[in-house]
Amino acid sequence: MTAGRIANAFTVDLEDWFQGLEIEPEHWDRFAPRLQTATQHLLSLLERAGVRATFFVLGHAAEQAPDLVRTIRAAGHEIGTHGYAHRFVYRMGAEAFAADLRRGLEVLEALLGEPVSGHRAPFFSITRQTPWAFAILQQHGIRFDSSVFPVRNYRYGIPDAPRGIYRSAAGLVEFPPTTLRVLRSNLPVAGGAYFRLFPYYLTKLAVRRQNAAGQPAAFYIHPWELDPQQPRLEGLPARIRLPHYANLRAVARRLERLLQDFRFAPMGEVLAERGWLA
Repeated sequence: MTAGRIANAFTVDLEDWFQGLEIEPEHWDRFAPRLQTATQHLLSLLERAGVRATFFVLGHAAEQAPDLVRTIRAAGHEIGTHGYAHRFVYRMGAEAFAADLRRGLEVLEALLGEPVSGHRAPFFSITRQTPWAFAILQQHGIRFDSSVFPVRNYRYGIPDAPRGIYRSAAGLVEFPPTTLRVLRSNLPVAGGAYFRLFPYYLTKLAVRRQNAAGQPAAFYIHPWELDPQQPRLEGLPARIRLPHYANLRAVARRLERLLQDFRFAPMGEVLAERGWLA
């Protein structure tokens, strides 16, 4: 049964298995792509549950698998941008970030023939170091963002950022991934490695609490998390290797439960339904 009537945002960071391992783009051609199979598995899960999602698509991935992106859009899912080269925003700087964003948008808009209005930064890497990012996003037609994670992490996070939907100082709508408030800290439980490492009960509790407060939650996943057969690279630092490969076999089962327990929709539709997007 679907819990409540609030629509929560189901989001996907569309990238291949090696692109989340902090490997520089010039080395990507060394690895065999697996995006097609993993994404089809995810699309099948969503179709069976009757759920449409937002896919934040990496520009490089769209170039490599254009028909897959068209298939996703044809199935009724929303397309947002994940940039082009999967680089940390705070390592690029404003000029390089604008160029990367523009390139990613150009790939998607040429492929789909329609504007793209949503964005998520690779590694949630819009932080206090990048106050200029929101204005750049607006200048390129972005209407909503989901890049600021209100947690403390070595890669990302603004721990004291709002946990619900808000407007940035530049006026851009920000929809952060959902967290569970525990004592005085925010526990990330609604996606990625956290969804695999923590008990499913914590994700369910976080979404229920958000909905009980009258607010939608935001969940995220990567297609490669549904691919336990992906290659295991040697020599990776433990901080990267362990969260990337941990408990991949549990994801499909947990996703099926999540899609049964709650109502989901694309992020742009959730925001419009709540009055954040005119």
